[in-house]
Amino acid sequence: NFEKAAKWYGELFAMNTQIETEYYYRYAQSLKSAGETVKANQILDEFDQRTKNDSRARLYVKDKNYLEEIKANSGRYKIENAGINSKFSDYGTFIHNNTVYFASARDTGNFTQRKHTWTGEHFTNLYQSAIDENFNLSAPKEFKSKINTKFNESTPVFTKDGKTVYFTRNNYNNGKKGKNDSQVTLLKIYKATLENGEWTNITELPFNSDNYSTAHPALSADEKTLYFASDMPGTYGQSDIYKVSISNDRFGTPENLGPTINTEGKETFPYVTSDNEIYFASDGHPGLGGLDVFVGKLDQSGVSNIQNLGSDINSPQDDFGYIIDENSKKGFFTSNRPGGQGSDDIYKFLETRSLHCSQELTGTVISVATAEALANTKLSL
Repeated sequence: NFEKAAKWYGELFAMNTQIETEYYYRYAQSLKSAGETVKANQILDEFDQRTKNDSRARLYVKDKNYLEEIKANSGRYKIENAGINSKFSDYGTFIHNNTVYFASARDTGNFTQRKHTWTGEHFTNLYQSAIDENFNLSAPKEFKSKINTKFNESTPVFTKDGKTVYFTRNNYNNGKKGKNDSQVTLLKIYKATLENGEWTNITELPFNSDNYSTAHPALSADEKTLYFASDMPGTYGQSDIYKVSISNDRFGTPENLGPTINTEGKETFPYVTSDNEIYFASDGHPGLGGLDVFVGKLDQSGVSNIQNLGSDINSPQDDFGYIIDENSKKGFFTSNRPGGQGSDDIYKFLETRSLHCSQELTGTVISVATAEALANTKLSL
């Protein structure tokens, strides 16, 4: 609860005791989420004074007018509740064959359904809902397969032929639960294949570990690269976005996408388009509070031209899990903004205007002194 967090951080700061630098950033994020942007920016200024090496501070100082960019990028979407939400958490969508797949903690009425001790909600399983020609969704039904277990499953991504699925699950397989050195069960990415109508061969990916999380897989258009979030050694912050090559069902060594996209905060829930655009959620890049959705351009050197998607998709709360069909410009994202039905709700959208608008201009530059045309002249508009 961001408002409660802002209240408690405010009381902590009022005590005038020695405060950890990280708490300045967390306080600023809480203030943003409570709608107190001016005060949040004041706290970010103090955060910058206390740490010159934190990328979150550098990003803030580099673009203190970030709210103007967010405003300019807004007004591009028509958004409505997806109509498949419960009073519990629903999130992490993927579209395949006119069906949307997602994770839900909804109550199934099964007495053996387990609850998470941290959230008090049931563990999530995968569900599916058919998409009609008007982008309306049918009543959700559970994704019947061995993929769903008594622990958390989420964020599935299917190959184009529908024969392979990657998904996130707690460290649990073949009836065995793994724990890290602190006896906590973390997240891992698993793979399953479809054989004779049944999902089978459920295996964890080789770069998983009991001692760090890997989660939220996304495939490149050619399906030769898997993107995911992790806090593995070498991570800049709490969670970074990585990529790993896939060749003949073998995986390479994971590569961090670098400090342009990853911060000392949290970067997660990647999604990649055929135009090599990567959408992701972050609380480290300048935003409205909580997790915001951003987009960047993938290239040989990493990621460039990162932009906030604006205040349609983003709110002062957590907004994440953005996916889009490039042909119809329709898609889904998840948010815990006010007015939802549950903890996290799934929203559907239509993108009415592209973020990257450009217009080619042609003309001739004339010298005032000689009235002759000038070649190779740089212009600034």
